[in-house]
Amino acid sequence: MEAVVAAGVFSLLGTALGAYAAYRVSRAQFSDQLALLREEYKSEFMAEEAARHYLSNANYTDRSFTHLENRLGGYSGDELRRLLVRAGAVRIFRADGSEWWRLLSRNDEAIARRHMSATLGEDNP
Repeated sequence: MEAVVAAGVFSLLGTALGAYAAYRVSRAQFSDQLALLREEYKSEFMAEEAARHYLSNANYTDRSFTHLENRLGGYSGDELRRLLVRAGAVRIFRADGSEWWRLLSRNDEAIARRHMSATLGEDNP
């Protein structure tokens, strides 16, 4: 009876050790594949990061499409628009018809700034 229990315990330990080894190997393979993909699409990732950088500036919630197009060269208009959407930006058209972009995460900040400037404009004509 003790031999049967010992065999079961060793089988269980062997299975657990094998599963752990398989987990470690697959995790390492996933990390390697992710690194290869990041290297392959490095320009895309860096362009999105640069777009986020320009759109995250503390002084400006909105950036004109023309400004972004000049700063992030190498992309056609529609490619740049897709890149901005992937970076988390939304498009806004101003009253003059110009195209502006802002991070969706900064939308509340832009509304608060617009409200504050409207309030100041009413108080100080």
